[in-house]
Amino acid sequence: MKNILILGNGGREYSMALELRKDSRVGDIFFSPQSGGATKFLSAKSFSYSSKEILLEEIRKNNIEFVVVGPEAPLIDGIVDFLMANKIACFGANAKNARLEGSKAYMKEFVSRLGIPSARYLEVSESNKQEGFDFIDSFSDKIVLKASGICAGKGVIITDDKGEAKRILENMLSGNLFGDSGKCVVIEEFLEGYELSLFAISNGNSYTLFPACQDHKRLLDGDNGPNTGGMGAYNVSLPKLYNKQLESKIREKILNPTFNALKNEGNPYIGVLFAGIMVVKDEPYLLEYNVRFGDPECQVLMPLLDTPLLDIVECCARGEEIEISLRDECAVCVVIASSDYALETKSPNYPAKITLQDFSAKGHLVFANASMIDGELYANSGRVAAAVGIGANMKEARDNAYEICKSIEFEGSRYRKDIGHQSL
Repeated sequence: MKNILILGNGGREYSMALELRKDSRVGDIFFSPQSGGATKFLSAKSFSYSSKEILLEEIRKNNIEFVVVGPEAPLIDGIVDFLMANKIACFGANAKNARLEGSKAYMKEFVSRLGIPSARYLEVSESNKQEGFDFIDSFSDKIVLKASGICAGKGVIITDDKGEAKRILENMLSGNLFGDSGKCVVIEEFLEGYELSLFAISNGNSYTLFPACQDHKRLLDGDNGPNTGGMGAYNVSLPKLYNKQLESKIREKILNPTFNALKNEGNPYIGVLFAGIMVVKDEPYLLEYNVRFGDPECQVLMPLLDTPLLDIVECCARGEEIEISLRDECAVCVVIASSDYALETKSPNYPAKITLQDFSAKGHLVFANASMIDGELYANSGRVAAAVGIGANMKEARDNAYEICKSIEFEGSRYRKDIGHQSL
């Protein structure tokens, strides 16, 4: 039995742990930092570390044989390079490839060089701020401003007011908005269409695609309110949104050139690559690359796996062929957040005690920003949990997800009521 360490403690990481817990070959599951939900419901152990050297000591002390890296920050910081140098098997992208997420400016230059279809853009820093203002003036439609650095999925602002766009640009470049991550800004044209999340898992030589997903970034129903890390997701089952013809275009125009270029540069991609796609009149355009599973998309991919997750991540790390078998079902995830999530003013009501009730709907709860206090589970400010519904079709899966939402209560809990509306 193998002891597994998962770095990260959000809903994505809980979902992977939940899948690994089903595997009889998995011994102890460790989290760093602690996941309150995984401690309570998955018998997970935990430890913290303040340096890579201390992490290595903990891995060896706890006889951990494999490490799964969930979030982007440790990947960008080179944790995979460090672990591999110390002969610790792990799942995740190396630091050089993690730049695809760590710097949107680098990513845009990379895909432009390859001729990958993407939005027209300009990289702006304090030194060419006026050029940025002129570029904003060239638009007749909405303007997209992206912090080049990592912002936990919240570093994108869209406006159709040129004056507002210039003020936002000033605030980003000064560091007042998004800190150092915003001191380099990518200004893009706005693409009108619908978004897809595509996840390709690569062993360095070949890659396999997971089912397409859609997530809901806006806080409020009707895709209103501020951008968030994600308020819900579902796997796309409608052919009008995702079909073999569209998948073929995405492979040929976007993914194949990317993986081939990295391999030819002597740095083959190993891990999962998340392509944010905008479909405009049946043509795919690349919005962004992320170098990890999405959150909340991971929550609807994991329960569809028929192939054990351990086999997938180990084959990926060893450079072996990866085959993914899936259940013929649909999954819908509804994120349950605190009342102050994605708002500037934080509520003093958190941590707030979580009350749970049994549910009969098919699916499960995923825990994210929740802590254990005196043996009880408490909600923190942020995305606290997610209800994941499974069904034979989208409607059944969504109905199950919303039924499961009723089973968890805490002060100020909120969730969107229209997850999956595009598919239904």
